[in-house]
Amino acid sequence: MSGLRLLVGAAAVLSALLVAIALAVGIGEMPIAPATTLAAVTNRIGLTEIPLRRIEEAVIWDYRLSRALLAALCGAGLALSGAILQSLLRNPLAEPYVLGISAGASTGAVSVMLLGLGAGTVTLSLGAFAGALVAFVFVILLAGTGQAADRTILAGVAASQLFNALTSWIVSTSADAEQVRSVMFWLLGSFAGVRWPDVWLASGVVAAGLAVCIAHARALDAFTFGEDAARSLGIDVRRVRAVLLAVTALMTATMVSIVGAIGFVGLVIPHAARFVVGPGHRRLLPATALTGALFMVLADIASRLVIAPQILPVGVVTALVGVPFFSVILYRARRAA
Repeated sequence: MSGLRLLVGAAAVLSALLVAIALAVGIGEMPIAPATTLAAVTNRIGLTEIPLRRIEEAVIWDYRLSRALLAALCGAGLALSGAILQSLLRNPLAEPYVLGISAGASTGAVSVMLLGLGAGTVTLSLGAFAGALVAFVFVILLAGTGQAADRTILAGVAASQLFNALTSWIVSTSADAEQVRSVMFWLLGSFAGVRWPDVWLASGVVAAGLAVCIAHARALDAFTFGEDAARSLGIDVRRVRAVLLAVTALMTATMVSIVGAIGFVGLVIPHAARFVVGPGHRRLLPATALTGALFMVLADIASRLVIAPQILPVGVVTALVGVPFFSVILYRARRAA
C-alpha cells in the first residue's frame, strides 16, 4: 500500500471516527445535533463563542463526550492488545477475551471492588492488572508458547471458565442484590457512568502502550517468523516478550476496570487492519488503534439504538460481530492444519 493511499485511508478513518463521536454524543433522551457538539468543543477551547443552552453544554461535557471518547480509547486499547498477542503467540485467534485475560482482569477488579483487597493502596486498575497477569500465566502454563491454535484456545476457555467462576463466587458471597445487578451488567461491558478521570487514565495507558508497541515494531515483525528468527536478528526475545505482554495486560486491565469485559474487539480489528495495510507492524499498529476506536464507538451507538430506550451491554454487540468472525478464522485454521 503506497504512502499516499495510506495517508488518505488514515484521514478517512479519522474523519469517520470524529463523525461517529459526534453522533454518539447526540444520542439520548435529549437529542443533540453534531453542530452543537462541535460548537461546545470549540467554545471550550476558545476558538468560538457560539451561544448554547447551558443544559446542552452540561449534558455534552458532564456525560456524553467523556463516554464517547472512552469508547474510542477502549476500542483502540483492546484492538492493540489483540494485535500484539497474535504476533507474539503466532496465533490468529489470540486476543484478551478469548485467552481469558479479560476474565482474569474482571476477577482482580471485582476482588478490589467487593472484597476491599488492598483498599487505600491498590486501585481498581491495579487489581485488574494483577488478575490479567495471573490469567495469562495460567494460559501459558497450560498451552505453552508456539503451540497449535486449538490448544491455546482450549487453555483460554479453561482460564475464562475458572476466572468467571471465581468472579461469580465473589459477587454471590460478598455483594447485596443491588450490587449484584450493577456488577453483572458492568461485567457484560458498559460505558454508563464514565467520567473524565476515566478518560484521562485510559488515554495515558493507550498512548503509552501504542508508543511502546511502535518502538518494538521491528521485533514484532521478526516474531512473525518465530522466536529463532527473531534471535538471529539480534532481538532479545525474552525481554521484548515480557515488555509487550506487560503492556498488553496493562491495557486490557485498564479497560476492564473501567467498562468491564468486552470481547472480540482484539480478534476482529487486527485482521481487518492487516487485510488493508499489510502485516508490517509500523503501519499495522496505528491502523489497528484507529479502526478499533471507530468500531467501538459504532458498537456503543448500536447498543443504545437496538432496543431503545433500553441500553444493550456493548459486550453483547461486539460478540454478535466477533463470534461469526471467530468461527470463520477457526474453520480456516482447521482446514490449513
